[in-house]
Amino acid sequence: MTETVQSKNATTRQTSAVDLEIFDPPVCCPTGTCGPTQDQTLLDVSEMIVTLESEGYRVERYQMTTHPEVFLNNPDVMSLVNEKKTNALPITVIRGELVSEGKYISLSEVRQHLDRGAA
Repeated sequence: MTETVQSKNATTRQTSAVDLEIFDPPVCCPTGTCGPTQDQTLLDVSEMIVTLESEGYRVERYQMTTHPEVFLNNPDVMSLVNEKKTNALPITVIRGELVSEGKYISLSEVRQHLDRGAA
């Protein structure tokens, strides 16, 4: 099913699936705000997600312990996890294409992939 999404800059785009999927490594919490110190990388990723969602993009974030079926249902992700174990994580998938493994990518890198797919 295709839905129309209104972004903050008043342009309309069509989306039918998840734009960005992040397959996280095991962490105590996805925001990075748990524990005695905050993980700036996780905070940056959370901020990126909020920014993209405010622009109308659909973003999903998964952890193996809470979303094992999502990992299992993605053959590319499972292949990497089987080969490299948790060293493959985080894995970033943009519009169904695996674009990064072993590190979180920046908002500008995500935008490059999203723009390329919109052309």
